[in-house]
Amino acid sequence: VQLQASGGGLVQAGGSLRLSCKASRRIFSSNTMAWFRQAPGKEREFVAAASWSGSITYNTDSVKDRFTISRDYAKSTVNLEINSLRPEDTAVYYCAAKLYGAFSDSHYSSRYAYWGQETLVTVSS
Repeated sequence: VQLQASGGGLVQAGGSLRLSCKASRRIFSSNTMAWFRQAPGKEREFVAAASWSGSITYNTDSVKDRFTISRDYAKSTVNLEINSLRPEDTAVYYCAAKLYGAFSDSHYSSRYAYWGQETLVTVSS
């Protein structure tokens, strides 16, 4: 398994979760790692990305300072801290790795070569 996501679950609105994605060292090294999500009946959307060098970008329209992406270089893991969860955050979340291209392209799912399995986040109101 190249990318393995974990940490999803059922949480009440206002709560917090930490998603983690363990990558193989080959994929983690030198590549941009990102999180996407797909809510029921909606298209997959970009959440956040972190480059190997530490650049970070968020889909600010939807996450609005509640999400924090980070890389643990020792563990080849990318994490997503989600605070102040809302029912509209309910979705399956995916981690992904982008091997090529500019960091400015991180919002486009088509740029990603590797995808982890989904982890479901359900937020109850």
